[in-house]
Amino acid sequence: MGTARWSPADWSAYAASTAGKATDAVFAARGIDQDLNPFGVALRESRDSDLNPASTAIIVGLDVTGSMGMIADALARQGLGTMVEEILARKPVSDPHILCMGIGDVLCDQAPLQVTQFEGEIRFARQLERLWLEKGGGGNSCESYTLPWYFAALHTAIDCFEKRGKKGYLFTVGDEEPPLDLPGTAITRFLGDPPQRDFKSRELLTLVSRMYHVFHVIVEEGSHARHDPRGVRDRWTDLLGQRVIALSDHTKLAEVIVSAIEVNEGRDRNQVVKSWSQQTALVVQRAVGALAASRNPTAGVVRF
Repeated sequence: MGTARWSPADWSAYAASTAGKATDAVFAARGIDQDLNPFGVALRESRDSDLNPASTAIIVGLDVTGSMGMIADALARQGLGTMVEEILARKPVSDPHILCMGIGDVLCDQAPLQVTQFEGEIRFARQLERLWLEKGGGGNSCESYTLPWYFAALHTAIDCFEKRGKKGYLFTVGDEEPPLDLPGTAITRFLGDPPQRDFKSRELLTLVSRMYHVFHVIVEEGSHARHDPRGVRDRWTDLLGQRVIALSDHTKLAEVIVSAIEVNEGRDRNQVVKSWSQQTALVVQRAVGALAASRNPTAGVVRF
């Protein structure tokens, strides 16, 4: 997928259509949309085309448990447009193809993973609003943020890596800690893969890092992150090192993702911060202040 090209006019018309609507009106699904159900999906593909000849795969996985639906809402109304337009203008990577995921808890939720297609134009916004904001989750202090890692590693095919040896990007976004492992029974139940053993989170990170630069964005406005900020940060830092991003204003998620890509691709961190308006710059500074460029953006497995 991802054969069409971004149109600012299409985005403006789409954004206008969501203005003034309540979140439940924009995200009207009351169950998983079968087009977004990952069960039995062999591959989601990001392929080059005449309009996107050098595609870059970008996955954004959004926690849709509890109150985290605010993230998807902000992204649907404004963030996706900002993300694509800023990437096209700043050119840290070429021809962005964006795939969005909804993330829940494999131990508690009916739909712990929902997956759109890779798209390069307005269709990804229309797919995003089909996410079911299940608002579930459990009391286990974590959500299944590593299920997207498994899916991306084994159920995506991306030309940026296969043709050019260049990794895509994978951002998960939420306010809770990472799980210690991903049960094999959950992989079979929700993805339909043959019976699997349990995977430790570090194993999955090594697996997905072959094709993707992996980041996690901690939503500091979320209830769990407010309750135990040090615990959430420490658990993620132990797993991902510097690629843990603090998001102090959820409406600036798009700008933070673009900035993280810019810094990872080698651009000066201070210059990236200064490129944004004052309030946005403060949010970006907090988010990427400790981030450094990838030492080898086209390397195979990254170990943390």
